[in-house]
Amino acid sequence: MIFADRADAGRQLAARLQYLRGEPVVVLGLPRGGVPVALEVARALGAPLDVIVVRKLGVPFQPELGMGAVGEDGVRVINREVVRAARVPANELAAVQAREQAQVDARAARYRVRRPREPLAGRTAVVVDDGIATGSTARAACQVARAHGADRVVLAVPVAPRGWEARIADAADELVCVYAPRDFFAIGQFYADFSQTTDDEVIACLQRAAAPASPPPADTAAAADPPAQDGELPGARGEEVEPAAGEVRLEGYLTLPEEAAGIVVFAHGSGSSRHSPRNRYVARVLNEAGLGTLLFDLLTPEEELDRANVFDIGLLARRLTEVTGWLRSQPRAAGAVVGYFGASTGAAAALWAAAEPGADVAAVVSRGGRPDLARPRLAAVPAPTLLIVGGRDELVLDLNRRAHAELRCEKHLAIVPGASHLFEEPGTLDAAAALARDWFLSHLTRGRNPVA
Repeated sequence: MIFADRADAGRQLAARLQYLRGEPVVVLGLPRGGVPVALEVARALGAPLDVIVVRKLGVPFQPELGMGAVGEDGVRVINREVVRAARVPANELAAVQAREQAQVDARAARYRVRRPREPLAGRTAVVVDDGIATGSTARAACQVARAHGADRVVLAVPVAPRGWEARIADAADELVCVYAPRDFFAIGQFYADFSQTTDDEVIACLQRAAAPASPPPADTAAAADPPAQDGELPGARGEEVEPAAGEVRLEGYLTLPEEAAGIVVFAHGSGSSRHSPRNRYVARVLNEAGLGTLLFDLLTPEEELDRANVFDIGLLARRLTEVTGWLRSQPRAAGAVVGYFGASTGAAAALWAAAEPGADVAAVVSRGGRPDLARPRLAAVPAPTLLIVGGRDELVLDLNRRAHAELRCEKHLAIVPGASHLFEEPGTLDAAAALARDWFLSHLTRGRNPVA
């Protein structure tokens, strides 16, 4: 399914929310891209439209892992379990909160000129975004909406990866999604027009919603079109899999182009999953180059409830080793040359697993990784290792420089200019993906037979 633009996505989403019409609803759009979607929902429900300005509080050195959120009027939500597991000192928590609260206040000031925040006490808050990738921002928005007094929170989006409900179910009372495809790389792939929404457009949406329009007739508010078939690369075969790790079954997605030169197994960072949009993007680049990929969840949903598990590098490395054994036992992957791609704490797990006797891993790539967490094993890693770090990620860059000095294998430290920890700046993730592709092609194809 492809939405024409955010307005089209909003109309289709509104069709799924007609049961809320007549209730005390406030529609909250996440700036910026979620607001044009939310405008159509508010019009269809005859409800007021507002924005919900939030910022996730990311763990230092691991910003994709949320330890809480802040919103307008100084509302703060802290996950004490994550703070304890990540050993975040009180002064660092306060510093992160102050920085993110300043961002909230600055953005809210742009949108709140002569427009006070819509009160939520005793009402249903419908939190709307243009799609879900990892869900961290949407989760923060739902938490803040509840902290502002909403009686009930509904999270509604046009598109999200299959299985998204399991990861965010505790954030809202209800979850609504038009399309949940299996093959999900980025929200923008499901929009014909996914151009950036500006602050001026957000303000214009709020102004147009001041007098909500009447909803469309019932016969035009029908359910959205049925999902289209998932698209795949020509010649590539992708499928949902359940890799075995001892007695545990995990969830994953395996893609094998015809005559793949090798298979790259991904280890995501804490707070992420096999649906990580950045890792999925890198996987797509590798697939286009003729490499197979396996993205999988290192922990079961139940195991993730214990936040100590996401920092247990030994456990994560063991899972990676066990899943690699499972992969090599599959007929489609028989004799495959295997490489590891790790992001953040996943990079530590990849290096740890690659150092195991008999691992037979042909290459390792770390993106924005924490190799310091695998320091006891670094000198034992035999696989050629590429460390990719953003030039603006100064603390992690220092950690990678130290790890690079301790590695005894073929190694290279690649710095992507202008990139921060999450490679969010234009062109930086492309650069990182290209570096990873070239490293794997160089080391996974040396005198090896292609995967059948």
